[in-house]
Amino acid sequence: MKFLDLCKVYIRSGGGGSGCVSFRREKFIEFGGPDGGDGGNGGSVWVEAVDGLNTLIDFRYQQHFFAKSGQPGMGSQRTGKTGDDIVLRVPVGTEIIDEDEETVIADLTTIGQRVLLAKGGNGGWGNLAFKSSTNRSPARANPGQEGVERTIWLRLKLIADAGLVGLPNAGKSTFLAAVSNARPKIADYPFTTLVPNLGVVGIDGHEFVMADIPGLIEGASEGRGLGDQFLAHVERCSVLLHLVDGTSSTITKDYRTIVHELEAYAEELADKPRILAMNKIDALDKKTISTRKRALEKASGGPVYLISGVSQEGLLDVLRAIHAEIMADRKAQQPVEIAPWQP
Repeated sequence: MKFLDLCKVYIRSGGGGSGCVSFRREKFIEFGGPDGGDGGNGGSVWVEAVDGLNTLIDFRYQQHFFAKSGQPGMGSQRTGKTGDDIVLRVPVGTEIIDEDEETVIADLTTIGQRVLLAKGGNGGWGNLAFKSSTNRSPARANPGQEGVERTIWLRLKLIADAGLVGLPNAGKSTFLAAVSNARPKIADYPFTTLVPNLGVVGIDGHEFVMADIPGLIEGASEGRGLGDQFLAHVERCSVLLHLVDGTSSTITKDYRTIVHELEAYAEELADKPRILAMNKIDALDKKTISTRKRALEKASGGPVYLISGVSQEGLLDVLRAIHAEIMADRKAQQPVEIAPWQP
């Protein structure tokens, strides 16, 4: 299945059916009176977050969604049939954005969450509704209300607790494969990962979801390489794991490149808690590891974890640090319970 995280769709709710002008005419009934029924309501357009989807690829082949209009009213006080609703089923984590690509209409973060995008038009009244003590035989009816037509964008941001960032060939896919059940493509050339991958990580009896996004390069915020289009998938993460290739001779420059691209993308993303780890230590001697670790600590101003996705050295320590940050973020997001007022 192909991965698609941004698409444009056109929606329109159904219009209401017109009311009916009709009079009761039966044999032996002298005063029949009006009996025109109301028109049916038009169908609405809804969006719902469902389980089992992780891409918007279905909306590449169908971009137009038009709900059915209500049927007109009929004689004998018969109301027109209501038009059928349309439900757009999207993955959890999908944002609904207005046509201006800035205004967020809704953010679907839980399974089963539904949002009304376009309400169907009301059906018009038939002439029976206009009958009164002074107007016993009205000959008027209302037309149905027109439907709502709009253009929206669907943008998917994968739900993950931790995100992996780093340059291409920093070992992100190897790390994800070593600590989770994910099986991303792994090769010895840049940009092996072309779409985000998710994996469930287990540590000390707990589980969390980790996202691996395609590698960033210098100038990604300006569109170089794959650009920063996939950084949206780590916006919801509680913590970022920044992997640096320990075999690189420009290790501090590599670190600063990623930090600069995060800051250029969004200030909120740059301010997220980050854990820095030097990867591929299985290919280095102890002296080189010590030297490059000190250089990274000086550049980052914080601790540096030493890991290897191949030999799985140091993975437990960094996973425990990630889990601690996730739990701290969840605790901070819990609503504060306010004691009930007492006289």
